[in-house]
Amino acid sequence: MSHLAKKIVGAVAEVGFIFFLFYTNLLMGQFTRSRHASTMLAGIVDVFTPTNALIGLVGATVGYFYIEEMRKRL
Repeated sequence: MSHLAKKIVGAVAEVGFIFFLFYTNLLMGQFTRSRHASTMLAGIVDVFTPTNALIGLVGATVGYFYIEEMRKRL
């Protein structure tokens, strides 16, 4: 695997992990604040929206670049 391919796979993995943490946080918040989401399926339906996906993807990408910049400086 080339150096560039390794960097791309690493970036995708890190962005995916940040995205996963974002959705985990949303889902946990949905269960603690709402009496409506009494089942896992209801919580998932409430949380997985196109708006949340866009927010999560943008936040994960910004977070990745911020973390990379901090790694370069340290």
